[in-house]
Amino acid sequence: MKKIITLLVLSIVVLSCKDKAVSKVKTENVEQAKERDHQSTLLPVAQFDKTVHNFGVINEGDEIETTFVLTNTGKSDLIISNAKGSCGCTVPTWPKDEPVKPGASVEIGVKFNSRGKKNKQSKTVTLTTNTINGKEVLTIKGEVTPKEKK
Repeated sequence: MKKIITLLVLSIVVLSCKDKAVSKVKTENVEQAKERDHQSTLLPVAQFDKTVHNFGVINEGDEIETTFVLTNTGKSDLIISNAKGSCGCTVPTWPKDEPVKPGASVEIGVKFNSRGKKNKQSKTVTLTTNTINGKEVLTIKGEVTPKEKK
């Protein structure tokens, strides 16, 4: 008998809360959300061939380079306004003068100088863009074998 009464009370509480929540939704907020969602489908989208590059094992002092291919799969021009490495040893290059048209691809180059770096390394390049995220992050990582001390 207690179980039936408890279930009945819980059912009434759940159903009454549901009705109150629905009545609190403002139609103007729903319309603004629909417009915002529609606008976000028109934004550029950065699609990369990879977002992480593992350079494996290199010797301290080696300089390596890699390339990330970015394709704009969105519906408007993608603009990369800045690219910044997480430290001075990581230097990005990117197309600074022209936007990436929908469907087009560009290369983002990354140079890493391992001088003074030892053991496991993980560095990032942050691209400032006009995508929905506002930024895209690329990562390089690997192992730097220290120089032998003389």
